[in-house]
Amino acid sequence: MQYEINHNDLSLVLALVRGRSLARAAELLQVDISTVFRSIRRLESALGNALFEKSRRGYVPTDAAQAIAEQAERAEQALGAARMALRQGEQVVSGTVRLTCTEAVLHSLMLPALARFMPNYPALNLELATSNNFANLSRRDADIALRLTDTPPEHLVGRHLGDTAYVICGRPDFRQALEKEPTSVPWVAPDDSMPDHVSVIWRERTWPSIVPRYRCSSMSAVSELVSAGLGVAALTDFTARDLQGVEALSAPLEGCNTGVWLLTRPDCRALRSVQTLFDELTPLLREALQ
Repeated sequence: MQYEINHNDLSLVLALVRGRSLARAAELLQVDISTVFRSIRRLESALGNALFEKSRRGYVPTDAAQAIAEQAERAEQALGAARMALRQGEQVVSGTVRLTCTEAVLHSLMLPALARFMPNYPALNLELATSNNFANLSRRDADIALRLTDTPPEHLVGRHLGDTAYVICGRPDFRQALEKEPTSVPWVAPDDSMPDHVSVIWRERTWPSIVPRYRCSSMSAVSELVSAGLGVAALTDFTARDLQGVEALSAPLEGCNTGVWLLTRPDCRALRSVQTLFDELTPLLREALQ
């Protein structure tokens, strides 16, 4: 009969993965070193798999040990949430919510908002993923998405948080050259992986003769190059505000205003954890967009 691991096995593997030594694992488990050594040898024998490799770096976990440790951490979090629920009653908000947005939106909008209220929900866990694809929600890889769009998919539900404008921004020393001859300054732009990005469409329509000197695979990278003084780019107004030493070098670009949406799947609306995040994020993100 195949051996079935138990809670003690999970705790043992997690302690050794975290500690990387018998001594540290013993300290975490509050047992002696010999107990950890015997227990891990016994577990490896029962499973028929090596869980750790001994090296100069200590006990290095195998893929099997890493997989067990990941499940052990989830069990640890669930146990912690259950204990907190007993202490605080039914009002505690717990669980794990998977949230997705682009890197640029994560740094400029999402993280500042999360920092203001997440400490109030110690039993609520977030998994953050940066992606441009609505398909994340469709495939159930995420529960909530913060997206810049004027046409959110009909199969998703959510809240319109406001609109953002695009401006040309860069270091102040580019201003004079930009006003005199836009093609004379180095431009930073999305690469061919984002042909439908609003800034690309605007540039090709307004100044088709401009050939960007730098092309990036994400808008976060575009903003980093602009911040480093390498050139100018069309960026959202909230991104431009966050870049040190960078100024808006133009008025809002015509035809580039874009809606900002907080979205989820219909089946997620009833989840207390998802509803809590919607209620907390909505006023903070609307404030940031003003």
